[in-house]
Amino acid sequence: MMDAKVVLDEAQPGLSAELAKASIKTRLCARTAHTYEQWIAQYLAFNGLSNPFSLSEKNVKEFLRHITRRLSPSRARLNQAKSALEFFYAQVLKRPLAHSALTIPNA
Repeated sequence: MMDAKVVLDEAQPGLSAELAKASIKTRLCARTAHTYEQWIAQYLAFNGLSNPFSLSEKNVKEFLRHITRRLSPSRARLNQAKSALEFFYAQVLKRPLAHSALTIPNA
């Protein structure tokens, strides 16, 4: 997979800088910011590097379902992915997700 920053900027020019600014503004620790960046990049890659503003809550649910089925992640890792997407939509895109979009789907 490409570098996460490259993936972010391929999906939307300047997105990696916006994510970095939001991480600093909300005082995320460096490790959390890096983890979120990785999950967000995976989400964008899963959606064909589509402009994130064109993606919907349906895309979020499909991604969570995909990682649940493909990766069989622990509950903690799945919660990381959810938190990363919640942060991305609320803090970077300024489009908070409905709670239902973040409901962890059954595999």
